[in-house]
Amino acid sequence: MSPVRIAISSCLLGRKVRFDGGHKRDSFLVDTFGPHVRWVPVCPEIEVGMGTPREAIRLVRDGSSVRLVGVKSATDHTEAMRDWSARRVEALAGEDLDGYILKKDSPSCGMERVKVYDPHGAPARTGRGLFAEALVARLPLLPVEEEGRLSDPRLRDNFVERVFAHHRLQELF
Repeated sequence: MSPVRIAISSCLLGRKVRFDGGHKRDSFLVDTFGPHVRWVPVCPEIEVGMGTPREAIRLVRDGSSVRLVGVKSATDHTEAMRDWSARRVEALAGEDLDGYILKKDSPSCGMERVKVYDPHGAPARTGRGLFAEALVARLPLLPVEEEGRLSDPRLRDNFVERVFAHHRLQELF
């Protein structure tokens, strides 16, 4: 039987890839869940070439579109992130994944309720990270969850069940 493979935001594994050079290691994911799965780490900001440490980025509404921009410089990373996300998600589609765990609130990885700033700087929790958007559009049947929601026992159990059910179906087919 092949191992259960779950892609995950690299910072959740303790990798120092965040804008400030830090991480967001999640002990449940690493210590409790980790021994039962094979992780496939992904960091959109690093992989698109932003480096670490780096300027913080955020989503900004520009008319009917949402842009990914540097907080201080206003450097627009939208097209680079969208192009990279499409390529990376296509590669992930061939990696026999059984699930994906995203970093909540991230302008690249947040699955829901990510802050989107209006032109005056006021935030609204209405967004989805650019990478997360590409991921769920390309792989709609893949179990995907944010790490923050996994602290809820019912949501965590549901995600784990979906991951292992997906794995069993993949093995069957």
